[in-house]
Amino acid sequence: MNRFDDPSEVPDEPPLPGEPGPAGGSDTPATPEKDRPEEPAGPDLPDRLRPLGAGGAAHERPSGRPGRPLGPIAAHVSSAHRAWLGPVREAYLAARLSSGLTMSRLGEALYISNSKISELLSGKLYPRWELLYDVAVALDVSVWPLYRLWRQAALEMQNKSRAWIEKSSAARGTMMATRATPPMELSAFREITEGGYRLYAGVFLLTGSCDAALEETYDQLWLSWDQALASHDTRRYAFTVLRTAVMARTPHIDGRPEFSEAAFDTIALQNATDAGEAAEQVAETMALFKAMSRLPDNQLDVMVLRVLHGMTHEDVSHFLGQPLPKVRSDERHAIRFLEDTLSPPFPDEEPPFPDEEGDQP
Repeated sequence: MNRFDDPSEVPDEPPLPGEPGPAGGSDTPATPEKDRPEEPAGPDLPDRLRPLGAGGAAHERPSGRPGRPLGPIAAHVSSAHRAWLGPVREAYLAARLSSGLTMSRLGEALYISNSKISELLSGKLYPRWELLYDVAVALDVSVWPLYRLWRQAALEMQNKSRAWIEKSSAARGTMMATRATPPMELSAFREITEGGYRLYAGVFLLTGSCDAALEETYDQLWLSWDQALASHDTRRYAFTVLRTAVMARTPHIDGRPEFSEAAFDTIALQNATDAGEAAEQVAETMALFKAMSRLPDNQLDVMVLRVLHGMTHEDVSHFLGQPLPKVRSDERHAIRFLEDTLSPPFPDEEPPFPDEEGDQP
C-alpha cells in the first residue's frame, strides 16, 4: 500500500493554461502485461512503433555492439525542456539496461538517423512532436503528459509559434483525441498538495506563470511517478520538481530570486490602518525579502512558509518532506542571518562574549 489513499473519483486532467478543458478519460481497466495482445502502440500506427522494451522483433535481436553511450544534456537546455527530456532519457536508459537497446536500433526501428536520436536525447535538437511521439511510443513513455510538457516548453522557452506547434503535431491528431488520466495515487497526491503548492509558487510568480509551473510539476510527476514512489520520500521528490519549475520562471538578481512583489500581499500590510503605516510596512517587508533572498535554498523555503503563510513547524516538515529537527534548525540559522543582516552591530561595538576562549585581542 502506498502512503496515499485512493480518491473516490479521479478528476479530469487540467488543460494547459489558457486552453479549454479536455474530454474525460477512459474508465477501461488496464490489461495485465502478460495478457496484453501485440497490437500497435497507438491508433493508425505501424507495427514498428511497438515499445521496443516490451517484446517484438526489435527486442529479440542480439545486442551486438553496445553502441554509443548517452551523453550529458546540453548546457543551454532550459528547465522546461529538461522537464520532458529527463524522463525520456530515463526511459531510454532503462530500455538499454533491460533489453540492450541502442541508439542505432532505436533509429533503425523508427527510420531515424543515429545523429538525430543523439541530438534529441541530448537536448541539442528541439524535435517536432511527430518525431518525439514516435520515440515516446517506442520507449513506452506516457504520451499525454509528455505532449503537454513539450508544448509548454516550445511556447515558453523555445519561442516556437502556435502555428509551428499545431503543424508539428497534426500528423498525430488521432492520438490527441483520447486523453489519458493520471495514476489514481497521483490524482490523490495532487488533491492533497495543490493548495499548498499554489501558495508557495504565488510568492514568486504572478498568476499565469504560477499556473504554468503547477501544470509542469504535475505533468512531470506523471511521467516519473514510479521514481517518485520509489524515492526516499515522495513529498520531497515532488517538492523538488515544483521548486525547479517555480525558480525557472522567477526573476533573479545576482543569482538570487526576486520576490519583492509579495511584499504587497502580506498580512501586516493588509492590517495597516493608514497610508503612512502601509508605506512603512512595505519598506520594511521589502528589506526583509531582499535579505531572505540571500538565504540558502532550504532556509529560504522554510522562512517563506513560516513567515508568509504562517505554517507550523509540523506543517512545513510535511510540506517539504524534511525531518522536523532539520526544519527547526534551518529556521534558527535563517533568523540568525536575518537579524545580523537587518540589525548589524555598530562598528565600534564589541560582542558581549567571545566566540572561543582566547579570541579576545
